[in-house]
Amino acid sequence: MSLHFHVIPVTPFAQNCSILWCDATRRAAVVDAGGDIERIADWVSRQNLTVEKLLLTHGHIDHAGGAARLAEQLGVKIEGPQRAESFWLDQLPQQGHMFGFPRSEALTPDRWLEEGDSVSVGEETLNVIHCPGHTPGHVVFHSAGARLLIAGDVLFQGSIGRTDFPMGNHQQLIDAIQQKLFLLPDNTTVVPGHGPLTTIGEEKRSNPYVANPRYR
Repeated sequence: MSLHFHVIPVTPFAQNCSILWCDATRRAAVVDAGGDIERIADWVSRQNLTVEKLLLTHGHIDHAGGAARLAEQLGVKIEGPQRAESFWLDQLPQQGHMFGFPRSEALTPDRWLEEGDSVSVGEETLNVIHCPGHTPGHVVFHSAGARLLIAGDVLFQGSIGRTDFPMGNHQQLIDAIQQKLFLLPDNTTVVPGHGPLTTIGEEKRSNPYVANPRYR
């Protein structure tokens, strides 16, 4: 397994920006560059990594607010989320104003992603899973080889994403977790958008929002 990851909490919301890289090529992707882009760029530089793209799980300000500036600074393209997320990406300036973030620009990614698509990081490949509910175009990134899931704001340790935002849908979120994410191997490491890491197996057994008693 040559896909590695490092988490840098960014923004006042302590959002888990993930840096993924292929050990064989030292090529990397930054997932959810919500802010603090100089810290992200500095860490990448110190590790002698070459960022080849930015990935977005969804369009909330703490996940996407710094993406346009970092992409321009690094000269790379942005991939994801799913097209329905244009609702939130178009409103990044308003989101930033509402929450007191540095000025953010509305953005359109260079590539929209759909269920079943794949994205490359060096010689490694991640599968795209569309998980609406927290937001309509939310996607997550899964590496079978690395047993890794970048989950955004879908699944957390002991919790799930909020669905009280505009275009949120609680049942869609539950269905996405139980019918898609819980089919992944139990030993899959989950990197949520906020808080500590967990595993699919642990959430199947103990998450009060989505756990199934038969897994206990």
